[in-house]
Amino acid sequence: MIETRELTRRYGDFTAVDRLTFSVEPGTVLGFLGPNGAGKSTTMKMLTGFLPPTSGTAMIHGHDIRSDSLAARRLIGYLPEGAPLYGELSVLRFLEFAAGTRGFQGREAIARVEQVIDRLELGEVRHQTIETLSKGFKRRVGLAQAILSDPPVLILDEPTDGLDPNQKQQVRRLIRDMAPDKIIVISTHILEEVDALCSRAMIIAHGRLLADDTPAALLARSRYARAVSLATPDLQAAASALSGLDEAGEVEIRRGLVTVFPSGKGDLFRAVSALAEQSAWPVERVQLEAGRMDDVFRTITQQTAREEAA
Repeated sequence: MIETRELTRRYGDFTAVDRLTFSVEPGTVLGFLGPNGAGKSTTMKMLTGFLPPTSGTAMIHGHDIRSDSLAARRLIGYLPEGAPLYGELSVLRFLEFAAGTRGFQGREAIARVEQVIDRLELGEVRHQTIETLSKGFKRRVGLAQAILSDPPVLILDEPTDGLDPNQKQQVRRLIRDMAPDKIIVISTHILEEVDALCSRAMIIAHGRLLADDTPAALLARSRYARAVSLATPDLQAAASALSGLDEAGEVEIRRGLVTVFPSGKGDLFRAVSALAEQSAWPVERVQLEAGRMDDVFRTITQQTAREEAA
């Protein structure tokens, strides 16, 4: 497993990561969330040995990143932010180089390289120099080198950054396929990645851990959990009528929807559906909200910001 113990990184008087303590077991896809400057990338750099902690430490399958750094790093596949690559090399040559640095030679090296080229669909650009690739292809080459050695731990900083929708789906499938027997830590600001990929999510801000739970449990903390949203052409009229329901609390209009929050009395979804049918509204859709991750994220991080300002 990965275990961190009071992991801290300071730059002078500024604390980028503040005493982070957590553990991650195999089979977990951990979404590491936070606003810009929260300390996500700094934490990942410490976990992978690229940056020494000021204090505290982390263990990668029992190997301390400070005292046994090389053994720890051998277990990790790392996709850094921006994925710095050797731009003058072709995709094939770069992956051959990456295989060599991991100790693969001869037929095994060739097999490993061909496997990741196939898995990331890089065949059409295999002889193209990296500096001429699009951002999406560069990201896929970076991910290819991270998984080349089939490591038990993957640490991926913004793995779908710059990818088009089809490429995102491809990378998500790849991560899901690898997940059962690995630890995968994904740093992202794209909240849809949490629902799509993660079995667990952590939210940090100002280098401190604010929340750690399953995505479903985090969604349950949203004010939108159990709310009912309805799409209909006359939103104002619908909102006015819906606000009169005993089952309804607050009503808001946002994103082309009227959303009704439960008062705690009765079945809100049934009441909204019945009123829409009785009123003969041209309803495009009506849905029971599971919660919204952006709402949870905003509430948790802004509350912390307010507390620090006070």
